[in-house]
Amino acid sequence: MAPMKPRYRRPVLEEMRIRSLGVIDDAVVELSPGFTAVTGETGAGKTMVVTSLGLLLGGRADPALVRIGAKAAVVEGRIVMRPDAPAALRAEEAGAELDDGALLISRTVSAEGRSRAHVGGRAVPVGLLAELADDLVAVHGQTDQQGLLRPARQRQALDRYAGDAVAVPLEKYAAAHRRLRAVAGELEEITTRARERAQEADLLRFGLDEIAAVEPVAGEDAELAAEAERLGHAESLSSAAQVAHAALAGNVEDPEGVDAGALVAGAHRALESVRSHDPALGALAERIGELGILLGDVAGELAGYADDLDADPLRLAAVEERRAALTQLIRKYGSAGDAGNTVDSVLEWAERGSVRLLELDGDDERIDELTAERDGLRLELSALAQALTDARGEAATRFASAVTEELASLAMPHARVSIDVRQTEDPEGVEVGGRLVAYGPSGVDEVELLLAPHPGAQPRPIAKGASGGELSRVMLAVEVVFAGSDPVPTYLFDEVDAGVGGKAAVEVGRRLAKLAKSAQVVVVTHLPQVAAFADRQLLVEKTNDGSVTRSGVTVLEGEDRIRELSRMLAGHEDSASARAHAEELLAAARSPE
Repeated sequence: MAPMKPRYRRPVLEEMRIRSLGVIDDAVVELSPGFTAVTGETGAGKTMVVTSLGLLLGGRADPALVRIGAKAAVVEGRIVMRPDAPAALRAEEAGAELDDGALLISRTVSAEGRSRAHVGGRAVPVGLLAELADDLVAVHGQTDQQGLLRPARQRQALDRYAGDAVAVPLEKYAAAHRRLRAVAGELEEITTRARERAQEADLLRFGLDEIAAVEPVAGEDAELAAEAERLGHAESLSSAAQVAHAALAGNVEDPEGVDAGALVAGAHRALESVRSHDPALGALAERIGELGILLGDVAGELAGYADDLDADPLRLAAVEERRAALTQLIRKYGSAGDAGNTVDSVLEWAERGSVRLLELDGDDERIDELTAERDGLRLELSALAQALTDARGEAATRFASAVTEELASLAMPHARVSIDVRQTEDPEGVEVGGRLVAYGPSGVDEVELLLAPHPGAQPRPIAKGASGGELSRVMLAVEVVFAGSDPVPTYLFDEVDAGVGGKAAVEVGRRLAKLAKSAQVVVVTHLPQVAAFADRQLLVEKTNDGSVTRSGVTVLEGEDRIRELSRMLAGHEDSASARAHAEELLAAARSPE
């Protein structure tokens, strides 16, 4: 069987089911692959569409969102996509599967604040939803507008628009910046601890010199202790050896005396004379013979021991003096480690001290190395920062021109947008363009979006130079420009048309319809001029008990859509003039530009 042909070339959010979320009891939101407008009276729950999508995108789970009396809020989404789409491949890595060419996503938030996520039938970490969102949906709402008023966000926006021209050098710059911070931190640590290191090195040198002066030998203390014990008892040892020798071999001064050697010899002779009569007695005779030989050997050694025994008091004094020197070293540098508190432990300390002293003495070389690396990194940062500045300047010109062009389509034909890319001088900074300027992890540039709303007006920051309606259109123009360079296939606009009316509102609707030709667009709006351009209009309305049920989100067609547009125009559905205006809006929206 041939594989099923995908319904769309790009991922499309076809449907969301929302249960027990805010004012919504149970509702299904069916979206168009093109332009969907979500309308309804104030407080009807339109923003719950945005909130629901935020939960599906891995947004923060607030238990206050759970409908009063419900145990949990549940949001489910059905996103149709090709099997080779990045989001599908990432979901597959997590064990998820497509269901008839669609990825099913759900998020549950309990009233106690617990949150669970499922993708393709598998329980997954909530963080995976945020990863998938990067490839699926971009949300542009009132909060995003306020965020874009901050210079830091404007720089990020410009970098995103510039693409690889900024991303490539920025990645290299960020890596060099991280390394520079690490090098500078190590260098500061070494230099600030210079006095402590010098004191430690002096103590090590003193100790090593003291040990070297004594020149201890491994095991020497044990040998000297044994020698001192022998020398200290030389007389008693000599007397004992002589008595023992006499007992074994006899005393020449007492020829009549009896000794062990003579007695054993007599026993041996007695047995030897009769050994031929009994082999057993012969064996005993041999053993007694061996005993006689052993006694003779021991007697000879005793004689030699007594002769060799040195009772020299000078040698004893030298041994005790050496032992005292070793004891002092052991007390100062020994330890109760593997070697015990002995000379061997002193030698171990000396070995460790020598290694540490080499490290400390090598700090000066390390300082030189780090200083050279730091200076090299600063030069590298200067070059990369200049490349970033150049790329941002070029992208700023294109970006400002594209936004200005969009503003002309949004009934602001004389407005001019520019982007100020500047640097702040800092004597501790890096050199860029012949000046020392402040730098950070994203470069040296400060970016600010400026607006001149009419000819002759001085460009001013958009937060100060635009009225409410102008600001909404500028933000919409910025978002549309982003959409043109962004691979994300679905865009959700939450009342970005606030403060806009009349002809400008018509142009906003026309521009969103044009954007919907290349992407899925969902707009939460209160403007009939915008809703008229939608391929599908959804009405969110409450029941009498103040909730939104399954039937509370309906697709408007024909007469129903005209009635809703009339309500949005005049405040009630039965105004003849409003109906005529609504029909005129729909006709204008369907006609070619």
